[in-house]
Amino acid sequence: MSFSAFSKDFTANMFTSVENQFITKYLPQANGDAVRVYLYGLYLCSCKSDFDGASAAKLLRLDYARFLEIFDFWEECDLVHILSREPLMVEYLPVNAAVGKPKPIRPEKYAEFNRELLRRLQKAGKDFKPYEMQRILEFLENNPMEQQAFLLVVEYCIKKDGEKVSSSHVLNKAKQLCDAHKYTYEQVQENFADFNRHERELQKIFSLLGIYRKPQEADYAYLDKWLSNGLTAEAVAACAGVLKKGTLPSLDLLLSELADKGIRTAAEAKEYLKMREELADTVFAVARKLGVKVQNPRAYIEEYAEKWLEHGYDRESLLQLSSLCFKLRYGFPELDTLLDKLYSDGIVDGTGVRRYCEARERQLAILQSVQTVCGVVNKTASVLDMVAAWQSWSFSPEMILEAARRSAGASNPLSYMNKLLSEWKRTGIRAPGDIGERVSSAKQEFRSEAAVAADRRTEREHHYAVLRRRAESAAERARESAERDEGFRMADAAVKKGEIELAKAEVFSPETAAQLRAKLEESRRARAEALLRLHLSEEDFLPKYACPKCLDTGFLPDGRACDCYREPD
Repeated sequence: MSFSAFSKDFTANMFTSVENQFITKYLPQANGDAVRVYLYGLYLCSCKSDFDGASAAKLLRLDYARFLEIFDFWEECDLVHILSREPLMVEYLPVNAAVGKPKPIRPEKYAEFNRELLRRLQKAGKDFKPYEMQRILEFLENNPMEQQAFLLVVEYCIKKDGEKVSSSHVLNKAKQLCDAHKYTYEQVQENFADFNRHERELQKIFSLLGIYRKPQEADYAYLDKWLSNGLTAEAVAACAGVLKKGTLPSLDLLLSELADKGIRTAAEAKEYLKMREELADTVFAVARKLGVKVQNPRAYIEEYAEKWLEHGYDRESLLQLSSLCFKLRYGFPELDTLLDKLYSDGIVDGTGVRRYCEARERQLAILQSVQTVCGVVNKTASVLDMVAAWQSWSFSPEMILEAARRSAGASNPLSYMNKLLSEWKRTGIRAPGDIGERVSSAKQEFRSEAAVAADRRTEREHHYAVLRRRAESAAERARESAERDEGFRMADAAVKKGEIELAKAEVFSPETAAQLRAKLEESRRARAEALLRLHLSEEDFLPKYACPKCLDTGFLPDGRACDCYREPD
């Protein structure tokens, strides 16, 4: 025995804790005497004073036999454990550990409910199995929902599902209502009134989106989300009308965008959607000019288009610059960088942009002619700036092309061209004819035969290098042109993959070779059809060398000089 104890006054001011699960799960189904006995016994658990069962029954004005019967009931519920009857000793158990049924189901209690439930199911052409009916009665025993409220849930599910209604759907819906603390007929009726109103709203949205089905349970979650974000039903309908054909997830993306921007009403939504449609059209038009595929324009609108229009660039200017960027193989980020530079330089209006594009087009034309001599040259802004510098030095396209011819054999033709043109600018050479005059008037230096031979060998190697580069560049351009077509890329990849798979199969699994061979032939036909559509052939991908014997090297495979091998003029 402990050396200390509570006084009677102290004990009288203490509290008896009752678990919430007892109140929600057991109390609604127990009569008043059962609840009084349970609570008084629970109170006595915290009192150390002697108090037997007969005294407790007398205090509660109950017959002792009735008192024992009530504890038998709570024992069936697994809330107490009767340790002894003479004398009466009862052990209280935690409610969350209860595993038994709150109370054996009495058929007479649910006779009217069962008749009404069967009538409604028969009207819908549905019949629940005995075990399904048992589950429903167990639900009513273990939950505080009124029988009439549960029948209202059944009626709602029948309306939603018709003859496909299931006991699982009914029980799930009833459980959701219980979790929301909606137990009475009036509470459930009010909840379904909201659903009916939302159903009309969803039907309107479905009609605008071209969705031809009844709203499902999950569809209401979308509508609840949109309305909880502050959007009005009219704003939601306005967005659905803009999409015309779509899905609830795609509509959700658009409405999330509106919510992020603080747009709530239909008028605000229509104004924003009109502006967004214009921005989206601009993004798609720019993407087509750039050769870029865009599915969702939102990110491009927020990152690029809004800023471009705020800077003052109109649609026509953006399309002109996009066409130029396509030739430079630029995408949205590079176009954005270019526009930032133009904006900082004060080039914003249509006239300034047009002049800039025309100047770049002239530089690209010069660069194209340089490529025919020097081979593939990267088309970048820095290279075009270099061409612009040559033009600012008053060099004509012919003079620049002459410098290209003299730089074709260099490891870095553009750098060599820049050195040549810088030297010509310093010495005042402005026409190709001036180059010969200056050279002929220059003082001739003595050169040995070895030096002359070395120079001639260098010139011969340069001659053949130019021929090879010209042939290989044409083949590379044909290949690049074809690979810009998606159909050709897919077919070409399939051919390469099929050839590898067939080679492996012929060695390791010959039984699959025939099937793989047929698949490879199909891929080759698709590749040939793509080439025919592009007005190309397989031969276009092969370099067309000036001399097919030595392949523009000057020497045959056995090391002998080719018939085309000659001294340079």
